[in-house]
Amino acid sequence: MELLLRSTRVVTPEGVRAAAVAVTGGRIAAVLPHGTEPPPGTPVEELGDDVILPGLVDTHVHVNDPGRAEWEGFATATRAAAAGGVTTLVDMPLNSIPPTTTVPHLRAKQAVARGRAHIDVGFWGGALPGNLDDLRPLHDAGVLGFKAFLSPSGVDEFPHLDRHDLDAVATRIAELDALLIVHAEDPDRLAGAPQRGGPRYADFLASRPRAAEHEAIAALVDVARRRGTRVHVLHLSSADALPLIAAARAEGVRITAETCPHFLTLAAEEVPDGATEFKCCPPIREAANRDALWAGLADGVVDCVVSDHSPCTADLKVPDFAEAWGGISSLQLGLSAVWTEARRRGRTLADVARWMSTAPAALAGLSAKGTVEGGRDADFAVLAPDETFTVDAAALHHRNPVTAYAGRTLTGVVRSTWLRGRKVTDHGTPLTGPPSLTAPTGRLLER
Repeated sequence: MELLLRSTRVVTPEGVRAAAVAVTGGRIAAVLPHGTEPPPGTPVEELGDDVILPGLVDTHVHVNDPGRAEWEGFATATRAAAAGGVTTLVDMPLNSIPPTTTVPHLRAKQAVARGRAHIDVGFWGGALPGNLDDLRPLHDAGVLGFKAFLSPSGVDEFPHLDRHDLDAVATRIAELDALLIVHAEDPDRLAGAPQRGGPRYADFLASRPRAAEHEAIAALVDVARRRGTRVHVLHLSSADALPLIAAARAEGVRITAETCPHFLTLAAEEVPDGATEFKCCPPIREAANRDALWAGLADGVVDCVVSDHSPCTADLKVPDFAEAWGGISSLQLGLSAVWTEARRRGRTLADVARWMSTAPAALAGLSAKGTVEGGRDADFAVLAPDETFTVDAAALHHRNPVTAYAGRTLTGVVRSTWLRGRKVTDHGTPLTGPPSLTAPTGRLLER
């Protein structure tokens, strides 16, 4: 035993209980009775009533590095993640230049990340028109699955799949028994929606109708049914699609879904006109839709809650919703934001751990992550669940001080974050990387 962490509240697969967590070689050796005394000389972290959660696994992060590192970057993204209790993130294949669509592009991204990651980092590959023959080499090189868009992505270097391309990609991915994760909005529905532009959020919301999500998800269900592909719906915004997903799963289609903190905690009625820090695609919808997404989580139709952290430089958040970059920066705040709303709705920290750690780890095939139990990596988020704080965007660790949560009071303060038994943040302060003399200790994960 190299370390013992003791708390009156440890979130384990069997429930929340008082326990002592023994760590050896970066892994959880055992979850022991609370009063267990370690061998003489073993360091003990006495955490009192603070809660030990499994470190969060965020499978939807746009690091944008290389190529758009002024938007984010591996050093700042992983530092922000660690401060928010995230111990593993999976980087999306787009918004970096080049995108992660070939093995050389993957190796270029890994080279940039190596030595800069404060937490563990995995990578999604990208599925584009014309890169079908790159999918197997990327799979063999260790990507955790493949992302595709069914509508324009917003960047020229990552075009979307039409229905013919989707069928070909789904067939190839089924042959690999890999995972296809999809931005599901139908381009024809988007093109037919009113496109007014300007500062009014109501106009922007009308430009991304619920029907666009529903039709794209229906197409995804159809191809998954025919080809036997394992598919995952990214950033589900419209609760109208929940019955479709539930029915597909009931008939044996291998489909899962995620939603995001901003869809669970924010509402269209609250978005000020011109406040494009709230812009994302698909969009934040009405409060009633938010309630229905919570019901989808409770029913198990929605599996995961992940950030879709998609930052940019502040100058790209112009007050015109049609022109502003779409993306919400929340990597450091997801746990607190979700817990704030979850506790109000009678949900527990065990629920939050399942949605934000266990299920995302399972989605990405990260078997060493996601729970506090023997044999798993000793990755922990230590949370003071009753303490509150007000979000100061300038104090967050992601590169550009823009977030839709600025000024909001959230419940749940991350006291510390532990990666393989080593404390990497303490009260939000990174303990690795500059100005510390200790190098970042995050590893690059492969399938």
